[in-house]
Amino acid sequence: MTRIACIGEAMIELSLVDDDAQVGVAGDTLNTAIYLHRSAPDMQVDYLTCLGDDPFSARIRSFIAAQGVGTRAIREIVGASPGLYAITTTPEGERSFTYWRETAAARQLFADHDFSVLADYDAVYISGISMAILPHNVRLALIAYLETAPLQVIYDSNYRPRLWKNVDHARSITSAMWTRADIALPSIDDEMLLFDETASAVTARFQMHSGQGALKRGSEGPISIGTSAPQSYPAAPKVIDTTAAGDSFNGGYLAALLSGQTQAQALMAGHTLAAKVVQHRGAIIPE
Repeated sequence: MTRIACIGEAMIELSLVDDDAQVGVAGDTLNTAIYLHRSAPDMQVDYLTCLGDDPFSARIRSFIAAQGVGTRAIREIVGASPGLYAITTTPEGERSFTYWRETAAARQLFADHDFSVLADYDAVYISGISMAILPHNVRLALIAYLETAPLQVIYDSNYRPRLWKNVDHARSITSAMWTRADIALPSIDDEMLLFDETASAVTARFQMHSGQGALKRGSEGPISIGTSAPQSYPAAPKVIDTTAAGDSFNGGYLAALLSGQTQAQALMAGHTLAAKVVQHRGAIIPE
C-alpha cells in the first residue's frame, strides 16, 4: 500500500454572506489530500502540518480526520493557533480574500530541521504554498533532505506572490523542487507569472522534465509531462467556482497514477474530477 504525506497549512476559513459568517477549514494541499483519499480510499494519505492547542486547531484536526485523512503526523504546538482567512463576494460573484496567517502554527513546521517523520512514507506531496510559509533556511534544509531521501517527491508550484519575501527566493526554491520532483504538477498560469515566460516557453520547459506529471491548463485540459498521452478533454458544462480546481485535479491524477493506471487514464481522472468540482461552490464538494 502506498503511503503518502501531504505537507502544508490547514486554515480556518470564514465565508461572509451579508452579516453572517460560515466557518470552514481549507488549504491547498489539504484539498488535494482529501480528493486523493476519496479517489483511492485504500491508499494511506496523511496530512502533515503544525497546529496549536486552541479550539480552532481542534476543529481543524477533527475536520481532517472526518475526511478520512490521517492526522498522526500533525504536530501540536502549545500556545499556538492556526491561520485564518475571510472570503468576501461582490454582487457580481467575484471573490476576494483577507488573510491572518503570519503567526500561524504551520510556519513552525520543520523548525528544528528534523525531517525524520518523512521516513514513514513512500511519497510526499508539497506545494509552493507549503514552501512559501516556511523560513528560507528551513526550505533549503528540506530541499537538501529530499535530494537524498528515498521518497517519491510530488510538487505543485502553486505560486502566491504575497507569501514570498521576493521573487528570487520563489524562483530558486521552485526551480530546485522541479529538479527534484518525480511527479510535477504545475499550472501554466502560475509558471508564466513566476518565471515571466510565455505559455509556449513554459510548455517547452516541462517537455524537458525528467520525471512525469501534468501541466494544468484549466478547461483546455492538461499537457502530459514525461509520457505522450494525446487525448481530448471535455470542458465542464458549467463553471460556478474554480476554487480547488487544480487541487482536485492533483488528487484525482495522483490517485489513478499511484494505483497503477496509465498516464492517459490518470490525466483523464484528474480532469474529470476537477470538472465536477468547479460546478460546486467551495473547495470540497459533497461526496
